[in-house]
Amino acid sequence: MTHDLVTSLRPLLTAEASAEAHASGGEPADLEQAVWLRLLERLDADGPPPDPGGWLRRAVRDEARRSRRTARREAPLGADPADPADPGPERLALSAARGRALRDAVRRLPGRCPRLMEALLSPQDPTYREIAGELGMSQGSLGPERSRCLGCLRRLLAAEVAGGGR
Repeated sequence: MTHDLVTSLRPLLTAEASAEAHASGGEPADLEQAVWLRLLERLDADGPPPDPGGWLRRAVRDEARRSRRTARREAPLGADPADPADPGPERLALSAARGRALRDAVRRLPGRCPRLMEALLSPQDPTYREIAGELGMSQGSLGPERSRCLGCLRRLLAAEVAGGGR
């Protein structure tokens, strides 16, 4: 009985699935598979439908509608997960760790260097005029002071790298 029903519905399902799938942008084989599954579930629960052809047409349309709704809700993947230019969680964690190590080293600099370097590393990206005003120094002395502080920072970090770091 079930075999006869499946055999008799196969051409109708192929035609209906092909028409609906192409109209909805899906694959006919996927639609056919979903409808066959629904039919088998129905046969197990309620037995064969009284009007197999009508049931099959409704089932194909229902599955095509479900497929369209799903396609609308799904968003394409923004970036290739294997893209080396895309910072994954590991790269973000390493970058954050380097930032913390840099800021820790900056805090250990002598004199006015910690305040100057923090101002230069600020995410607000202040101008030299703003930094000079904030630190109470002339704008002309900011460049030489920055060079001196960067030299101190270079020596401090080189010593830590050579000595095994903190």
